[in-house]
Amino acid sequence: MTKSVVRSVVMSRSRVGRALAGAILVGLAVLLPNTAEAQFGLRGGPLGVARFAVGHVLGIARLRHARMAVRSGRYRTAALRSQDPRGAERGQPANPYALRAALTAQAALSGWHGGRRPQGWWRHPDGSYGWAGPVFWPFAHDDLTTAIIFGDQTSLSLYGYGDIYAAIFVPYASAELVAYTEPQGRRARRVPTAQNICDASDTGGLPLDRIVATVQPNEVQRAALDELATAWTSARDTIRAACPAQAPVNAADRLGLMQTRLEAMIKATDAAAPALAKFYDLLNDDQRAKFNALGKDSRVAVQAAGQAKDTQAAACQAGYEPQYDVQAQRQYEQLVKQQWPADDIASTLRLDDTGRARLDVLQDTTLRTLETLSSCPQKAAPTPQARLAAVKTRLETMLQAVKGVSDALDDFEADLSDEQKGQFEAMGPKRGA
Repeated sequence: MTKSVVRSVVMSRSRVGRALAGAILVGLAVLLPNTAEAQFGLRGGPLGVARFAVGHVLGIARLRHARMAVRSGRYRTAALRSQDPRGAERGQPANPYALRAALTAQAALSGWHGGRRPQGWWRHPDGSYGWAGPVFWPFAHDDLTTAIIFGDQTSLSLYGYGDIYAAIFVPYASAELVAYTEPQGRRARRVPTAQNICDASDTGGLPLDRIVATVQPNEVQRAALDELATAWTSARDTIRAACPAQAPVNAADRLGLMQTRLEAMIKATDAAAPALAKFYDLLNDDQRAKFNALGKDSRVAVQAAGQAKDTQAAACQAGYEPQYDVQAQRQYEQLVKQQWPADDIASTLRLDDTGRARLDVLQDTTLRTLETLSSCPQKAAPTPQARLAAVKTRLETMLQAVKGVSDALDDFEADLSDEQKGQFEAMGPKRGA
């Protein structure tokens, strides 16, 4: 074999490697062109608070690691198969949300342990991830669209305690986080950049064609709808602008990033509200009824197909709210307290009584988010404007919760030495390699 032929083969393999490295981003950008319209199904639930906090967040799932590894592989395979165009020809309903969860998992895990682990302890109960490397809340804009336009808040409702816990006890090693923002070497080429995750995960704007087909707007209404579409795209860009350029190096920075992303989402809802109200006010009663029910058919179709149903969703459908059951909530909190590494932190950092008291405040403040941020989605409001208001309230509640935890963390770390702060960053569930 001549040198030129060898060189050609090597270059060919290199190109194939680069193509595979970008597969996840291609999938996010191409396979999910209208993700917001597809995110229907029943996910999360009050029982998910316990399972998420004790199982996924706190690492108990590692006891079932081998079994879950097989299950995860089957899950991703099924998710990808659900997007096979031939599925429609065979009468098999696609499950775009499952694909989204699988792709989010790939983005979240590509830098964790070199991408060798099938799942991480900070995953959401539905299989998705609130943290993908240094990026908090992938699909943020799509989740807003789904909640406001289609009346489905299930994805949004899964963000809460587990994500705050993951911000304090980050699952990634520092080198793994850096790989998302400063790719270096062969390994880094398999890790999507933070900016690419932010850009590719929010692929869609307002579902303009579907609204037009449903509402049949006149000329004046169509002009207002175009203004709404422009505002919706601008809202997406506002959220994308809050994507981290550098990897957050400590818990304080990660909580600060959460605040920045939440503030951007709130700003996005505020910016879109006037255009949404203007368009809605121009509709007649029949058009409003159709616009209000825009997502109903899709939700019914997904539920009928039996996709993403679980006992957590059933509990939510029954109206069960964990914060209303005092005994159950105390049991949940006790389980979580047993998994907080409070004793390890106190002994490793050699905390005095004041330091231990501040640590208890940090722990209790974080645990209270189990109550303030229930994982049960609320019943959808009847109109898009009312849904937007409910979404904003949820985001503001989460922002205040994150700020409270951030303040408690600042108080805890106020008198710690640099060495103690470094030791604290190393605590918590097992992180990356």
